[in-house]
Amino acid sequence: MNREEAVLKELNLYPEWVQRGRPDPLPSPVEARERAVEDQAGQSSEFGWPELKARVRGCTACKLRAGCKQTVFGVGDEKAGWLFVGEGPGADEDERGEPFVGQAGKLLDNMLAVIGLKRGKDVYIGNIVKCRPPGNRVPEADEIAQCLPFLQRQIKLIQPKLIVALGKTAATALLGKDAALASLRGKLHDFGGIPLVITYHPAYLLRAPMEKAKAWQDLCLAVETMNNRASSD
Repeated sequence: MNREEAVLKELNLYPEWVQRGRPDPLPSPVEARERAVEDQAGQSSEFGWPELKARVRGCTACKLRAGCKQTVFGVGDEKAGWLFVGEGPGADEDERGEPFVGQAGKLLDNMLAVIGLKRGKDVYIGNIVKCRPPGNRVPEADEIAQCLPFLQRQIKLIQPKLIVALGKTAATALLGKDAALASLRGKLHDFGGIPLVITYHPAYLLRAPMEKAKAWQDLCLAVETMNNRASSD
């Protein structure tokens, strides 16, 4: 068994998987969320990497900063073709200052490996919020609104060819609409002209391993989208 087969087995996807086609994209984000984000966006819209990182480190705009050890900016290739976006830091990430370093991070690394990717090599990993919510709760709407402009600026600086949203919080924040994850995944969305694929958060997959087959279908859609972009360039 080669490495790819071994990783597929670890994800409970070996030996069979099913690839989905590309459906039509959903509508763009709603105006209400855009206005909320624009209030903060002007403060970070023109920053380069050094100033943006400094602003994130010094940000106290919401209550999350007071309850975490440090901000978790993001990690990886700053000109990556692939951008993976999660919800927010957990305990391990808050301790180390890097996203996806716990058990969920190990699973994410396996997910990357099975489609021929590696953390830091043409891959950037970030979160919707940069500070750990207390007890790993879901970030609140005002916390997301304060932090999302930082991610938007990261996206503008990276200029990825594809964004993969990991979990409902990341998906709904990027789309600006609340919807069930089941209704969002399996489809190709758009984020400011960048293809957006939505799948399960690795932490959820650890709790619900039977959903890994669906996550694999989402990864296949992401790979197909990237291949189509490469062939059209």
